[in-house]
Amino acid sequence: MIRFLVVGGIFLSLAPALGGGALAASISNSGSSSIVLIVVENGNRVEVSLDAGGSDSICPAGCFVTLPNGDRLGLAGSESIDIKDGIATIK
Repeated sequence: MIRFLVVGGIFLSLAPALGGGALAASISNSGSSSIVLIVVENGNRVEVSLDAGGSDSICPAGCFVTLPNGDRLGLAGSESIDIKDGIATIK
């Protein structure tokens, strides 16, 4: 088990060098109103607006996202996230 975690950690640290940096988290708003997310990536803070039914790609190198309800998610950059009424579901 420990070997798996170490190997997995090494792979994750090499992922950008292996082309993993080209991936990005896909985020969609399936709620009925627009939302604003706070995204912090590499120390830079950006607000991302999503209209109802809208979607975007964020965090190609990993980031932290603060949701409208105050919850914070740590993303690696390959997730698919759906937000409905302020609640996120990671797929």
